[in-house]
Amino acid sequence: MRAVLQRVTQASCKVDNQVTGAIQNGLVILLGIETTDTSEDINWLAQKIVNMRIFGDENDLMNKSLIDIDGDILLISQFTLFASTKKGNRPGFTRAARPEQAIPLYEDMINTLKSHLQKDIATGIFGADMKISLLNDGPVTILIDSQNKE
Repeated sequence: MRAVLQRVTQASCKVDNQVTGAIQNGLVILLGIETTDTSEDINWLAQKIVNMRIFGDENDLMNKSLIDIDGDILLISQFTLFASTKKGNRPGFTRAARPEQAIPLYEDMINTLKSHLQKDIATGIFGADMKISLLNDGPVTILIDSQNKE
């Protein structure tokens, strides 16, 4: 499972010109689910996300987590994070989980993050053509891969 975390001061997702999710201070998370991912990956990744110290403290040092600032999450499914670009110029996506496997894991991630933060998580719509708007803060962008825990 891969996640791209972008620290933002505001963000929103639209599908068919309708807002499906919007946040203020927090993280936009692009989540890629791989065929080998399990609930163990969800638990590990969710824990990393909510405790990652990437928000400024009173001295403007990155010492605070999403929990510390009571930040929000906009979670977006993003199968293209598992693009294979080794051959030719058209990426392949064979490592990305198919919807029948990925949707339940995506929904589990939503519920796990909700549980950690004790509040709702803004989302896009799985598999939809989404338009994401955000104001990246910093910019701070972090890539986390559950296959690289060491």
